[in-house]
Amino acid sequence: MSMSTKLTELLLFSVSAAAYVALTKSTRSPTGSNSLIQSLQEGTSLNAKERVCTVNANNEPTSTGHYRNEMRLQKLWHRATYILVLVCDKEDNQKKQKQHVIVQKRSAIKDYCPRKLDPTPGGVVGFGETNWHNATRELEEELGITIGKESDATLTRLFTFPYQDEHVKVFGEFYECIYRGDPHSDLTLQPEEVESIEIVPLEQLRQRIQTAPHEFMPDACHAMQLYFQRTQDATLQRRLLKGYSSGDLDHYRLRPKPKVIFFDCDDCLYFDHWKVAGMLTKKIEEWCITKAKLQPGQAYQLYKQYGTALKGLLEEGYLENTKEAIDRYLQEVHDIGVEQHIARDDKLRDMIIRMDPTIPRYIFTASVREHAQRCLRALGIDDLFDGIIDVKDCQLETKHARQSFECAMAIAGVQEPEACLFVDDSLKNIHTAREMKWRSVLVGKVGRDCGTTITSEHAEQEIDRIHEFPTVWPELFL
Repeated sequence: MSMSTKLTELLLFSVSAAAYVALTKSTRSPTGSNSLIQSLQEGTSLNAKERVCTVNANNEPTSTGHYRNEMRLQKLWHRATYILVLVCDKEDNQKKQKQHVIVQKRSAIKDYCPRKLDPTPGGVVGFGETNWHNATRELEEELGITIGKESDATLTRLFTFPYQDEHVKVFGEFYECIYRGDPHSDLTLQPEEVESIEIVPLEQLRQRIQTAPHEFMPDACHAMQLYFQRTQDATLQRRLLKGYSSGDLDHYRLRPKPKVIFFDCDDCLYFDHWKVAGMLTKKIEEWCITKAKLQPGQAYQLYKQYGTALKGLLEEGYLENTKEAIDRYLQEVHDIGVEQHIARDDKLRDMIIRMDPTIPRYIFTASVREHAQRCLRALGIDDLFDGIIDVKDCQLETKHARQSFECAMAIAGVQEPEACLFVDDSLKNIHTAREMKWRSVLVGKVGRDCGTTITSEHAEQEIDRIHEFPTVWPELFL
């Protein structure tokens, strides 16, 4: 054998060995079992040659599917069902009362996460099989639970979610099963799939997932986090808004925790039947008539055309575009005595003090800093915010301009729009918040201009007064 031939064979052996090692590492299960990997490669793992529903990254099925062992080895996107089985008393018509969950311990021969705890029994969807058929089939095969008119169980589809980690890529269909049978005597376990079960209070399960996630299937942990998020949102009647992580039940995702909260000041942190707002409007009108020599009503026309009277004055040349002139104008039109209309609000103060101190709080106002400071002092809450973002900080733009929201994010040092929570009384501002992908709460259900009930399809929630904030965002309060 020539030296070149030996070198070639050595090179081929090295490449093959490296490829095998790479394959072994890439297909290592969460349990790290080499024997499982070997059985997958040999096609001897559980249901290895069952053809399953593989999909692309958009959850669109492939034309022929793949064998189960191929899906596992190549970590292909596929479909699976996740079913939370809630055990309730037969006499209990409120399914959210006294909840316990059936948690499986997976059998040792499972081809994914063997012997891990699974609070969401279900399975990989077969090729040509619907998610619903898979869910009902898996419930009956693994636990002996049937779904039908005469059964002790009901099944409800909640959402579909994508999940991927180093071991798996899956589009999960999440179901909630309400079971009113006796889990200790009525269930029939499938030994090939289920080693044992335990009945766990739902809140205890939440705590165990947080403190000992290694005991559970990682995708099931993720699915349960989504479930807790969705059930809380439904309980609090939060709107599903397209474009947000949690806004599409067909592509449901965990959303980020708020990293900053922006509060409007006037008519949001207090309500005085728009008396202070009326005083500000009157001041602007008086300034335009006496200083700019405009006709009555012309200030309002400038506001409608340019977004703010100040921008209109500058654009039309009625106000000198210098820092000194602009500062003087803003000081004069905001020189009002708010104390006679705004009283100290200890209930509001206590509410803010109870908020999560790790989340910064800013006043985001269309007025000037000095006016906001006077309002906060009158309310007795001027020491409870991390800063004030005013019209000057926003380069004199109207508050509902995207540029103003971008300035607010820059000042607060946050880059993720969905991590911004916005509390305001203006429909225009709430609309822009939606465009920016901020989450928002509309405060006030009666419009200043119309005097009738208002609502916003762009707000996640609506409250009548700021004091109701804890009822719609309880997770922000200690």
